[in-house]
Amino acid sequence: MSTDPNDVMKFEGSGKIRDVSFLTTAQNPDIAYLKQSLVDVLCTDEKGHQYIIEMQVAKTSGFEKRAQYYAAKAYSRQLNCGEDYTQLKAVIFIAITDFIMLPNTPDYRSTHIILDEKTYNHDLKDFSYTFLELPKFHQSIDELSTLIEKWMYFFKHAEETSEEELRRIVGSDEIIYQAYEALNRFSWSEIELNTYEQEEKRERDAQAIIKQKLIDAKEEGKADERKHFVRNLLRKGWSDESIIDNLEITPLELSIIKKELDLMSDS
Repeated sequence: MSTDPNDVMKFEGSGKIRDVSFLTTAQNPDIAYLKQSLVDVLCTDEKGHQYIIEMQVAKTSGFEKRAQYYAAKAYSRQLNCGEDYTQLKAVIFIAITDFIMLPNTPDYRSTHIILDEKTYNHDLKDFSYTFLELPKFHQSIDELSTLIEKWMYFFKHAEETSEEELRRIVGSDEIIYQAYEALNRFSWSEIELNTYEQEEKRERDAQAIIKQKLIDAKEEGKADERKHFVRNLLRKGWSDESIIDNLEITPLELSIIKKELDLMSDS
């Protein structure tokens, strides 16, 4: 599970994330207890910039070095043989950690870039690292205002959030609700998941039946309308050929309509 880099990095317009793929191949079952491992996610924006997103639950030695290693690998793999270095695009590493990674940094969100040690000029712009440390996030539901704050609350408190609290958190941000719903389904048992999917299928089937009935009713209305026109034209003495040409129906359709009109008159 990862947050939206558009929200974390505050990207808009042409810089928004457009493509998401897995960095590694791994099984990703729908049910939590069947899931074997987490995978890192690679995102690409419209400008070609790459974003590595990782959720780290347990504190591990050398995590900050691994972040730099992943970014360097993603950067070096961009070029094919013979391509120019100017084709290289920026790589942004985003990590959500369930432990304090940077004890000397007070804020839960920190971004690290390469600066000149004297002038602080930012000339080397192709690498950046953003860390979101959950233990440092202490805001209550009433204090949530930005989308990134809602994401942080989601990552830290999703499993213990009530339906009433969820409605307060979500507000107009539908993406947050979708994340809670996905997590809820992820924790179901096989029986619960099957029941949910059967109910979804029942609802889809019911909607399909209603849709077909509306189509049939529309077609039936057209048939009644054609029948009414044919009756009036026959009463006015129109020939079969004229009726077929003007109503744009086939001779067979006209024959069927005339038989139905005869049955109606006999009844």
